[in-house]
Amino acid sequence: MTAPAPHTVLLAAPRSFCAGVERAIEIVEHALTQRGQPVYVRKQIVHNVHVVADLERRGAVFVDELAQVPPGATVVFSAHGVSPAVRTEAGRRHLRVLDATCPLVTKVHAEARRFAARGDTILLIGHAGHEEVEGTLGEAPDDTILVEDVAQAWTVTVPDPERVSYLTQTTLAVDETTEILGVLRSRFPFLKGPASDDICYATTNRQQALSTVAERADLVLVVGSANSSNSVRLVELAQRAGTTAYLIDDAGDIRPEWLDDVRTVGVTAGASAPPGLVDEVVAALGPVCVLEHRTATEDITFTLPSSVRPS
Repeated sequence: MTAPAPHTVLLAAPRSFCAGVERAIEIVEHALTQRGQPVYVRKQIVHNVHVVADLERRGAVFVDELAQVPPGATVVFSAHGVSPAVRTEAGRRHLRVLDATCPLVTKVHAEARRFAARGDTILLIGHAGHEEVEGTLGEAPDDTILVEDVAQAWTVTVPDPERVSYLTQTTLAVDETTEILGVLRSRFPFLKGPASDDICYATTNRQQALSTVAERADLVLVVGSANSSNSVRLVELAQRAGTTAYLIDDAGDIRPEWLDDVRTVGVTAGASAPPGLVDEVVAALGPVCVLEHRTATEDITFTLPSSVRPS
C-alpha cells in the first residue's frame, strides 16, 4: 500500500544558490566560452554533485591538486578559497588562474593576515578538512589554532591570553557558533573578533528561514550534497528542533517510508544546490498545497573578475 501524500509543503526562503555560488559557476562557464576546453578547476567549484556534473559535461576538468594541471593551462580556484601556498604553486607552474573564491571568504583571509600581523593568536572556529578552513589556516599557519566544538573551546590554550582573536568558517550553524564563542569569551576576556560576522549572510538567512518551517513540519527535506557544510548544518538545525530531517541530492533520494503519517513537509536547499532541484522535489511529493515562508530577500551580487567579464 502506498503511503498517503503529504497535504502541505512549506518552502523555506531564501534557499538554494547564493551570490558567491552563482559567481563561481559563472566564472567557469565564461572561461569555457571564452577560452575553450578544457578548463581545469581545483576541487569542486561548489559542493554540489549536480553542479559539478553539469560543468563536466561542458568541458570542465576537476582535479584535486595543481600537479594534475598541465603547465600553462587555465585553472579556476573554487569558491572555498585556497592558501597562499597553492597560489605560489600556480605561479611556479605558470598556470593562468581565475579566482572564484567567494568575496566573503576573501574577507576572512584578509582578517587572518591582519590579526596575525598585529601579533595575535587566531582561534579559527570551523571544521577540520573543509577546503575553506584549509585555505584560511594557510594564511597564518603558525598563528592559527582550529577550534571545532565547545569541548575544544574549553581546552584550547594560547601563548598570550591578552593577544587573541577569533575567526569563523562562513558556513557554520549560527547557534552552535554562538555557544563556542561564549565559552571562548569567558576564558579569554581580551578576545577580539572581526568588525562584522564571518558567517555569511546566505548561511544565516537559510538557517533563520528553516527554523520556523521546521517547527511547523512533520518532516524536513534539505536539498544539498553531503560535503556541503551549509546544507548539513540545515539538517542539524531541523533535528535540534525535534523534526525528522534528511539531506538529499535530488528527488530520487526520497524514500516512500519517510512520508508515512507525514502531512506537512518542510523543504529547503543549501546555498550550493540548484533551485531547479527543489522544484523537482516538490513535484515528486505529489499534489500538494505549497506555501512559502520567507524571512529575507537577497539582492546581493558579486562582480566577476575582469578577465572573464563579458565586454
